Amino acid sequence: MRQHRSIFLAGLSLLLAALALLLPIPAGACPFCSAPSLTLGEQYARADAALLVQWVSGEMQSKERLGSTTYEIVQVARSPGKDAKAIEKGKKITLERYRAAKRGDLFLLLGSRLKADTVEWGSPLDVTAESFNYIVDAPAADAKPEKRLGYYLKFLENRDRMVADDAYAEFANAPYKEIVPLAKQFPRDSLRKWITSPEVPATRLGLYGLMLGLCGNDDDAAIMQAKIVENSDGFRLGIEGIMWGYLMLTGENGLDTIIKSKIEDKKVAFSETFAAMQALRNLWIYGDNRIPAERLKETMRLLLERPELTDLVISDLARWKDWSIQGRLMELYGAEDYDIPSIKRAIVRYMMASVKDVPAGGGEKTPKHVTEGEKYLKQLRDRDPKMVNEVERYFYLQ
Repeated sequence: MRQHRSIFLAGLSLLLAALALLLPIPAGACPFCSAPSLTLGEQYARADAALLVQWVSGEMQSKERLGSTTYEIVQVARSPGKDAKAIEKGKKITLERYRAAKRGDLFLLLGSRLKADTVEWGSPLDVTAESFNYIVDAPAADAKPEKRLGYYLKFLENRDRMVADDAYAEFANAPYKEIVPLAKQFPRDSLRKWITSPEVPATRLGLYGLMLGLCGNDDDAAIMQAKIVENSDGFRLGIEGIMWGYLMLTGENGLDTIIKSKIEDKKVAFSETFAAMQALRNLWIYGDNRIPAERLKETMRLLLERPELTDLVISDLARWKDWSIQGRLMELYGAEDYDIPSIKRAIVRYMMASVKDVPAGGGEKTPKHVTEGEKYLKQLRDRDPKMVNEVERYFYLQ
């Protein structure tokens, strides 16, 4: 029984480690957004030519022919050059490959100039007149972030799914520091509705939770709390962003609610506890001291009691330079439910990191955590030399 549990926890720990690498990226894009994608604006900026075309006719593929589709140019948004005389309104372009559509259907055609008179066209993108204007009217790629994001802010949850997805992607790609200055422009009333609406894709909830946390008030916090504490047996995408926004609005009082409902309650779904941990991690990075650092460390330490999270918690506390758990980790090393390689590696890394954390410029007295770390590291080397050697050779504190 214990062996099966250890195998399960080891596998789960590896999975969570992988998730941890994907979710909170301090120096990268929006911390609560799904993986960034190449936006329409970026594709448009890279193109040498951009046309609004309408479907005229098509020839399906056969054994003798590859098939083709003919389009008529409706508007030239970007011309590849003055000598490209064939690219004018009303002219027709025939491309290889059959594209099923009906006469008059609109497409965006982006191309790269190969030679003075040659353009290589990409795959036509279905658009409407409105979505085409959304793309070509957007601020330039090198415009100030506040101007660019301010434009896309107006299109979040647009009725055109392609436009709404793309506007979200612009924010998903944006660093947190570029999102914050727009807080006064955020549509607070809409955000309140979006985080509770079943019609809004779950992948966007993390962003909307973040935004409401930056612009909301006590009423919004109450709505977020109700969303957070509701019963859920499954994985809820974006809930960590809503938790983060809630904590930004409520501070330590809200943290008490998170602890009681998501950390101390062992009956709650594991994914909810993991989301709470993600919120704590990102609050440490982006919280601007809304909750004191010591209180965050104290809360993170509570998660040591969850073996399926312990290795990640140890790594976080090492990054946070919380050396108060050295003795506790020695108790956990090899203990029942904690006798898992990933946890052992995390403990060894923690001790190594504590030894290296010395004051800049040196000092007369060696810090206690350094001497304690050296002592415990020697004990671990005597007790489990293979593991310590493995960590020294292959692992480091990320």
